[in-house]
Amino acid sequence: MAETTVQMPAARARVRAMMEYHPPLGSRDALRLDFNENTLACSSKVSETLAQISAGSLTRYPEREPVEAIVAAHLGLKPEQVALTNGVDEAIHVLFETFLEAGDELLLPVPTYTMYEVYASSTDAQAVTVLAGDNLEFPFERLLAAITPRTKIIAVANPNSPSGTVATRAQLLEIARRAPQAVLLVDEAYFHFYGETVMDLIGQVPNLMVARTFSKAYGLAGLRLGLLAGPVELMRWVRRVLSPYSVNSLALACLPPALNDTAYLDWYVSEVLAARAELEAALDKLEVKRWPSRANFILVDIGAKHREFVQRMRTAGVLVRDRSNDPGCEGRVRVTIGTREQMGAAIAALKETMAALQ
Repeated sequence: MAETTVQMPAARARVRAMMEYHPPLGSRDALRLDFNENTLACSSKVSETLAQISAGSLTRYPEREPVEAIVAAHLGLKPEQVALTNGVDEAIHVLFETFLEAGDELLLPVPTYTMYEVYASSTDAQAVTVLAGDNLEFPFERLLAAITPRTKIIAVANPNSPSGTVATRAQLLEIARRAPQAVLLVDEAYFHFYGETVMDLIGQVPNLMVARTFSKAYGLAGLRLGLLAGPVELMRWVRRVLSPYSVNSLALACLPPALNDTAYLDWYVSEVLAARAELEAALDKLEVKRWPSRANFILVDIGAKHREFVQRMRTAGVLVRDRSNDPGCEGRVRVTIGTREQMGAAIAALKETMAALQ
């Protein structure tokens, strides 16, 4: 009997050409210093809210608008300037799907958050990268020089990952001014550890949009909750693309108590900043090269033994993230900052690992 060929549906060409991203999760039963999450817990107020949610309430579709109004008031914005999203990843994805067309360019200073290029690769636009120098400082002048009439979105993580470096407010304003035809996306995922923002300029700068996440300082990574803020004129197009039910009811119920518990947020941020200073001092004493960071992580230069370093730290019960595949980051490893107690254990493992690598 002759064999028959089974024809399968084909994905569109752009999807077949997309970049792939596979998060290196695996077993994470250790001190989690590899994903820049809150390393402890969310607010107890959030836990109390979760305990009060009834099974019956889960039968209803989520309604994000009332919570968006609460978030907007918290940020000093109008409700129509804010959209809650399924993590900041959805904010990025939807923004790119809204504005990027064939022939457009996404301008990226690199190294930076990998998902910018991944989501751009699902569109017909081209990603144009501008490499930071050896010091990984924000490549301001080179970025300005790379702006063309085809530039449609400029994405700046501020603070940046994996470097922890920042662009100044003046630099961001100049970029927005020099590219009026483009959306300037400022991704403030690590805002709470930096303390400076351009959120107050939403609606004043016509092409500025700001993204935030509740996965870091707030400790809500498992609920997948982020936001995108921008001028009403731009947000109306974003809402056409955004799924009306992508933010689930549990996340919507937990966000107001998380926002209200400023005592917990302030405590956790102060713990991270103090622990960051202690890790910086330990790295300097060990003569391990590091980059100054304004976020909840530090990038260190391990060199040729970076893979062995990561494995030895894992064996010691501490997970860290090898960033060697990022542009200009060969041999470099990113270490998330937790509480001072947690970082005490991490520093002990670090000392043992560095001694073993000698």
